[in-house]
Amino acid sequence: MINKVKLSLQPTFRPPSEAFSLILQVTNGCSHNRCSFCSMYKGVPFKIKSLEEIKAEIDYFRNRTRYVERVFLADGDALIIPTEKLIEILKYIKKVFPECKRVSTYASPKSLELKSEEELKEIKNNGISLLYIGAESGSDEVLKKINKGVTSKELGDLILKAKKVGFKTSVTFIAGILGDKDFRENAVATGKFISRCEPDYVGILSLMLEENSDLYQEWLKGEFKEAKGIEILKEIKLIIENIDVTSNIVFRANHASNYLNLKGDFPKDKERLIQEIDFALSRQTLKDKNYRLL
Repeated sequence: MINKVKLSLQPTFRPPSEAFSLILQVTNGCSHNRCSFCSMYKGVPFKIKSLEEIKAEIDYFRNRTRYVERVFLADGDALIIPTEKLIEILKYIKKVFPECKRVSTYASPKSLELKSEEELKEIKNNGISLLYIGAESGSDEVLKKINKGVTSKELGDLILKAKKVGFKTSVTFIAGILGDKDFRENAVATGKFISRCEPDYVGILSLMLEENSDLYQEWLKGEFKEAKGIEILKEIKLIIENIDVTSNIVFRANHASNYLNLKGDFPKDKERLIQEIDFALSRQTLKDKNYRLL
């Protein structure tokens, strides 16, 4: 069976925290693939691989990997796989990699909506413990503008649905998604969204224009202008100011796209994070988009 494996030559994307995980590509592309800021899966028709292909790849990696502690199911939305098939995949992973301690995947709003609570519980009980969800914003206006295909309330309800059945949730947001437009409504709405959902992990990225994305085409036409680093820091500060939670949230804004390396836990580190941003702003050194404070 191993000689039937044909590994993809296309780029494979994964969250930064999955850097040392085995990336198992069970689907190609993204089931939504319409977000205006994203070009990761443009030109890649969405496809769920056959069980034969997936099992062959699992066997392939078992024969070449001594120890696998974590597995990440790629591409953009493996949770969309029909439940019965996904569970068979998870059982095979457990059989072939008995040492594996965590399986995780991206989850789109569509996949969370399609799965019942009972299905999600079964998936959770068979191995997937962490879901990565790209919320991008807590503002209805912004979600509509970027073609997320969901309202803020719908998205929040879906995150709460995942949490209810026991999944850990890692939710990301994008600062600067509005470019040089007024960010205040978006920042306040995003902070309140986080407060409502209380994800286990919150990540804030800074917008990076990607070629072949719809937003990049707007930029080429002069219809979109990027936010300056100072404004993005102010936006992140306003998001933080509007986060009011009692549960512990691991907060990170230390992606390569960010202008200032921020990390801490809510609620205990909220004031420290605000002070760090204020200190950076007081230095008046973020003069252009190419400057990073690491």
